[in-house]
Amino acid sequence: MAGRMKERATDDLEENHEINVTPFIDVMLVLLIIFMVAAPLATVDVKVDLPASSAKKEERPDKPLYLTLTSELALSLGNDPVTREGLAAAMQTASEGNLETRVFLRADKTVAYEHLMEVMNLLRDAGYLKIALVGLEGSSPAPAPPEPKAEQQP
Repeated sequence: MAGRMKERATDDLEENHEINVTPFIDVMLVLLIIFMVAAPLATVDVKVDLPASSAKKEERPDKPLYLTLTSELALSLGNDPVTREGLAAAMQTASEGNLETRVFLRADKTVAYEHLMEVMNLLRDAGYLKIALVGLEGSSPAPAPPEPKAEQQP
């Protein structure tokens, strides 16, 4: 409880029944600053170790349409090589003009994500929106990426 100083002849202080909110405001400002600093740090560099897929195996269509991206970044539709420029025409021929055909996209594990997305964008631009990524069934999680090499100073 806070006391008030009044000019009186006695030394007794009268009790003050008002709440002093200054300490509460100071505490709240300190907490606000702590949360403002800590919140961005909680979302940076999240490391995730994803589990292997346990999805049920789905039935293959009668005539699956496989598009393969090799480690040399070459494309093959089925067993036939195809260029990136000729992909749309080859897809039209292979799917008999049906844009609802599911395309099974296979890529070598050494292919960078950037190149896989490029092929997916080519498929989307050609009108094929049903794309299934093909992987090994029951495979173990991917190994950790290699550590970056330090650049040598001359």
